[in-house]
Amino acid sequence: MRLFSLLILFLFIASCGNKKNQNNTFVVDFTYTKYAKGFRIAHKENITQVEVLKAYQGSEEVLTYWLIDEAGEIPEHESHIKIIRTPIKSIVCTSTTHIPLLDYLNESAALVGFPTTDYISSEKMRSRIDNGFVTDLGVDKGLNIERLAALAPDLVMAYTMTSDYGQFKSIEDLGTPVVMNAEYLEEHPLGRAEWIKYMALFFNKQKMADSVFTAIEENYLQTKAKADQLTGVKPTVLSGIVYGDAWFMPAGQNYAAKLLRDAGFNYLWSDDSTTGFLQLPFELVYSKASQADYWIGVGSFKTLEEITSSDKRYGTFSAFQDKKVFTYNARIGAKGGSEFLELGYLRPDIILQDLVKIAHPQLLSDSTLFFHKKLE
Repeated sequence: MRLFSLLILFLFIASCGNKKNQNNTFVVDFTYTKYAKGFRIAHKENITQVEVLKAYQGSEEVLTYWLIDEAGEIPEHESHIKIIRTPIKSIVCTSTTHIPLLDYLNESAALVGFPTTDYISSEKMRSRIDNGFVTDLGVDKGLNIERLAALAPDLVMAYTMTSDYGQFKSIEDLGTPVVMNAEYLEEHPLGRAEWIKYMALFFNKQKMADSVFTAIEENYLQTKAKADQLTGVKPTVLSGIVYGDAWFMPAGQNYAAKLLRDAGFNYLWSDDSTTGFLQLPFELVYSKASQADYWIGVGSFKTLEEITSSDKRYGTFSAFQDKKVFTYNARIGAKGGSEFLELGYLRPDIILQDLVKIAHPQLLSDSTLFFHKKLE
């Protein structure tokens, strides 16, 4: 009997211990994202744990943020974990790609500072800038930290392409939390768009973000399905231009290359297995793409004449001679910012519609180009 009682006591203690361990364990939400690979979330009691898995190419450090409601108790935690009270009411962003995330979450008014505000194209934000509600903080690699500190934002959303966190550490030393946004590393177009769910976490607007993203996803997949139904030879396409001594173009598994394939193009470098950008000699590009049907993405060139004035060799490509050269800069903001570079990450569905309209105009006869236009 005594042995039986001891056994019951042991099982009870073990059970309590397991419950305690369970309560101290974060439960990962595997359903929160479908395409984005760069962040994940988990929950425990009153804490939402957000992890940015790779802040820049080659990074092996996982950045961890604990999001806790304003009235929530802050438990003991390791020093590398950053605590952020939510919902935030004010934010400083450092990339124009962050701006549409705020607009679509109805949080445009939360932006209080931005480096080089002329780059912003959003009409909502331009109105706020013109009315003095958004402070210009200098250039993004050299933020005016004193001016930023005076704004006292609840959060700074930053990005980096290297391990240099210097200015962001200085901001944190002043008491303002900084979180990293690594949307640009996503390889799937919808993966980049899904970072609206990341922004939403800091405003407690997860449901709204999910609704916005679902509409974008459905539009993207419906457009892709139309292109997938086509049979026969796909039109060939090249992209990019020469910078310095090399032709820069999307690598075969790059985000832009996937968009071209999903639109029903035969991207001539699709067999390349890398995800970044290729830097190739002009002669190599010419030997492979001189007869390409289309040329999409020509930097800042506005006319065909500008292209050949830069380099006469461009004029020898068939796509140039057939006037099938397209820029993505059809929409420029009031101060010269590119709407494609700002809104494109969030709206790959619109980019895809443009590309399908170019490659297979019969599929979208009732639509017009949004980001893209043919150069004359």
